[in-house]
Amino acid sequence: MQLRSDNFQHGQPIPSKFAFCKPGNPVALSDNYNPHLAWKDAPAGTRSFVLTCIDTDVPTKLDDVNKEGRTVPADLPRGEFVHWLMVNIPVECVELAEGACSDEITPRGKQQPFGPPGSVQGVNDYTGWFADDADMGGSYLGYDGPCPPWNDPLVHHYHFRVYALDTDKLALTSGFTLAQLHAAISGHVLAEAVLTGTYSLNPNVRA
Repeated sequence: MQLRSDNFQHGQPIPSKFAFCKPGNPVALSDNYNPHLAWKDAPAGTRSFVLTCIDTDVPTKLDDVNKEGRTVPADLPRGEFVHWLMVNIPVECVELAEGACSDEITPRGKQQPFGPPGSVQGVNDYTGWFADDADMGGSYLGYDGPCPPWNDPLVHHYHFRVYALDTDKLALTSGFTLAQLHAAISGHVLAEAVLTGTYSLNPNVRA
C-alpha cells in the first residue's frame, strides 16, 4: 500500500494550517484543517480501511512543558499522543480532501466529526489534555492537529497510517480509544501504509 498527501511529503514539515496551534506569542490557535490524504494498492480481499494519526514524541513528564524560562529535556522518554482515529472507512473510499473532516477548532471537542459514510471516529488525546480547562474541557472526537510544546527542542513526528482490513465493519462505537482499536483490528490487518510529517512550535528548531 501507498499513502500520500498533496499538502506535505513524507518526512517533511506539516504546514501550520493543518495544526491545532501555530507560532504566535509564543503560540496561537491555528486553522486545524485535516490534510489531504490518498492511498492505493490495497491488497485483494480488503473490505474496509482504518486511519490513525499519532505523535510519537510526546514528553512523558509535563514538569517543564510550556513553562517560561524552562526547556523540555531532550533526553526525556517520549510517548504517544493520539490525534485521529477513524474506522469502518468504506473500501470505495481511498481519498480524503483537505478540510473534509476538520476545518476549525471546536472548543470542548467535535461531537459529530465529518467522515466518509458509515465511518466511526474515536477520541483523541486533547480530551485528557484539556480535562481541567474550564473553557476547553470536553470529549474530542475526530481530527485535531499538532500542538507540540513550544519549548521542546525535539521535532515531533506525526504518523498518518492507513490499515487495510479483511472485514467491512468493526464493532466500535463513537469515542473509542486507541487501545480498543488495537484490540479490534488484531488478526484483521492485510496491509498498512504510513506517511510521516514533522512539526515544531519552538522558534529555535527547524521541523
